[in-house]
Order: sequence, then C-alpha cells, then structure tokens
Amino acid sequence: MEQKQLNPVLKLILEIGPIGVYFFVYMKFKDETVAFGGQEYSGIIVATAVLVPLILLSLGISWVLTRTLPRMAVFTAIMVVVFGGLTVFLNDDTFTKMRPTVVYGLFGALLGWGLFIKGQSYLKYLMDQMMPMQDEGWIIFTRNWVFFFVFMALFNEFVWRVLGEEAWVWLDSFGQLILTFVFLATQFPLLQKYAIETDERDSDAT
Repeated sequence: MEQKQLNPVLKLILEIGPIGVYFFVYMKFKDETVAFGGQEYSGIIVATAVLVPLILLSLGISWVLTRTLPRMAVFTAIMVVVFGGLTVFLNDDTFTKMRPTVVYGLFGALLGWGLFIKGQSYLKYLMDQMMPMQDEGWIIFTRNWVFFFVFMALFNEFVWRVLGEEAWVWLDSFGQLILTFVFLATQFPLLQKYAIETDERDSDAT
C-alpha cells in the first residue's frame, strides 16, 4: 500500500506550529504568573502546558492523514509529554529545561555504544536505504553525530543554568534546529566523498 504524503505546507505547519505557539505563549507570559487551581504558574510552565497537547494534536492529525508516524516524531512527542507533564504537574521548570539534555544524551549514548563498543554504525541501519554510503563513511558520520549530541547536551545545560530562561527558550524553540542544520551542512563533503552511486550499488548486489 502506497504511503500517503502530506502537503508540504501542512507538514511544515504540523512540525513548526506547536513550537511557534509555545514560543509565543512564553513571550506573552514570561514576566507574569498565571493562577490556576489554587497555584501560580510561571510563563515557561504555561507555555509547556500548551505545548504538550499541541504536540499530541499534531501527531494525531499526521496519523489521520497518512496512517503512519515518523519514529523520531513519536520519540520527541514522548519526551515532551513525559518531561512537560512532570513540569506542569510538579510546577517545576527544571524538568522541561533538562529534556533536551536527556534526549541528546540518549542519542549520543546509543550511537556511541554501537560505534565504540560494538564497532557498528546504528545510523547505517536506519538510513542506508535512503543514503547509500561506504562503511568507512558511516563510521565517521556516526562518530560526528556522537560528538554533536554530546556538545548539544552540554550546551543545553550551559544555556539554561548560566544564560537564563529566555535564552534557553530561544535555544529550545529555534536554536537547536539552526545548530542542527549548520552541523548537517558541515557533513556534506563527507557524504559526497563516501557516497555510493545507485548503479555501483546495483552492480555490487549482482
């Protein structure tokens, strides 16, 4: 059965929309507290409370329209729901601020375990069909991702603990995406160097 494809504009709205609303709500309430249920909540907690259902709604719409969900989107949603839920329930923004640290740490640990302990590139198993590359290239590419994830985990901790909440919200909303794109741009020469052409792969298979 052929997988249904989302309209690119709708896909962008579903992916970026919840983050945009989250950022807007935070900027609106960053200097205020909102009273609800006998408690007062800061702007970051109010924004997190809005983000959690929006992420789930976005996933739900994607599922209804395509009958499939990207694994990364599901994992991200789980992390947002777990850490965001703890943030709102306990009225403690530490959980949501540490979420990226945990996510990047888990990714870095998983890839690092496969690479340095098992001598394997787990990225190859996930992406080899869409991006054929020589084994040496996969090892280097995976190693670079491990270093990037470790950097992002440490950088997230530095920003929210040292630079403050508003700087962290900018990082969480837009900075992480920008840094990831910059990192990927630096990997293009590597991908081109070790890429396997389609006809070359077909000849090897025969």
